[in-house]
Amino acid sequence: MGAKHTLVVIGNGMVGQHFLTKLVHSGISQNFRIVVFCAESRPAYDRTHLSECFVDKTTDDLALAEADFYKHHNITLYLGDKAVKIYRRSKIIISEQGLTLRYDKLVLAMGSYPFVPPIAGHGRTQCLVYRTVDDWNAIKAAAKNSAVGVVLGGGLLGLEAAKALTSLGLQTYIVELSPRLMPTQLDDTGSAMLRQQVEALGIKVLTGKNTHLISQGQQCLHKLCFADGNELETDMVVFAAGIRPQDEIARDCSLDVGARGGIVINNQCKTSDPNIYAIGECALWGGAIFGLASPGYAMAQTVVADLAGQPSQFLGAKMSTHLKLPHINVVSMGDVHAKTPGAVVYSYQNGANGVYRRLVVSTNGKQLLGAVLVGDVSAYTRLLPYFAVFCRQLGTALRTRYPHFAATAY
Repeated sequence: MGAKHTLVVIGNGMVGQHFLTKLVHSGISQNFRIVVFCAESRPAYDRTHLSECFVDKTTDDLALAEADFYKHHNITLYLGDKAVKIYRRSKIIISEQGLTLRYDKLVLAMGSYPFVPPIAGHGRTQCLVYRTVDDWNAIKAAAKNSAVGVVLGGGLLGLEAAKALTSLGLQTYIVELSPRLMPTQLDDTGSAMLRQQVEALGIKVLTGKNTHLISQGQQCLHKLCFADGNELETDMVVFAAGIRPQDEIARDCSLDVGARGGIVINNQCKTSDPNIYAIGECALWGGAIFGLASPGYAMAQTVVADLAGQPSQFLGAKMSTHLKLPHINVVSMGDVHAKTPGAVVYSYQNGANGVYRRLVVSTNGKQLLGAVLVGDVSAYTRLLPYFAVFCRQLGTALRTRYPHFAATAY
């Protein structure tokens, strides 16, 4: 038997670890020498439950694999070492620590990084991001000498970060540029009800606020200056204003990337180099970045099948989000703003019980185009299959007519 081919994975986040797990379970991992570069100081963990570390869990509780997973499956894992250079012609990777390694197949699973708006003063001390365990440790340390905290961003991550700050005992504010919370996922009514529930937790919400300066405060460490002339003092600022794909290493080696970022992949999750795959939040399929774990898992499974010589395609994914905070439940999926021509909206609201439902359906009433559930989200599991059917039908029709259809329509 000849020497094994070397399979290198850059990134050990949730999607990268899912790929390794599926690879091991498939049995084809025996065909490769597997090497993984992890920029963080610890192996893969469940990032979606990071906020629970502020309450009743430790970071060890979030681990996605047993401690001996890598050794047991003969996987070489380099922790705290980031791959920084790819030489495609010679198939060489160079790491931040100076390691040089040749690969036969390469999987890029670097994920994304937090977007920090270019606000003057954003680099001041205790202006932090909320993305990794190290970020969590920095926030926890800063909270020890803080009384007030501000989260810039009222999306899914921003709401979770705000709850984390309140758990640390801080008077917490959410500052959102849009007129409403979760502006992409919710309509005005759903967002207004969510705001009431968030404020009931003791979190103050400021919407329609454009922060243009972070400067020295008088009572607190910082002062946020808004475009409307108002100000807000705080001891800590946490940026939760969205994410951007980690694609720098791909750009440097001239892989195809999107105009707004993301490593371009085809239906087999291959990049413009047939020996290099990209999966998860760093990948751009059909013009879209899928910023959720589930589509990344589907990409990972597609790559495992392709490496095994089995037919498999990633053809987009149904996009739904679920916000779960104490006493707050929100589900959003599909065309919640009824932008589809002919869409019909049905809504139900029970303000006393904090319940809101909005269904967006096709003109003939046979397809679920989108939904918003606030408060009581028990209908989610019943609605999801109908939404999945619509996504498959829409995807098939559009891909037939437009081979390069942008997946954002999902």
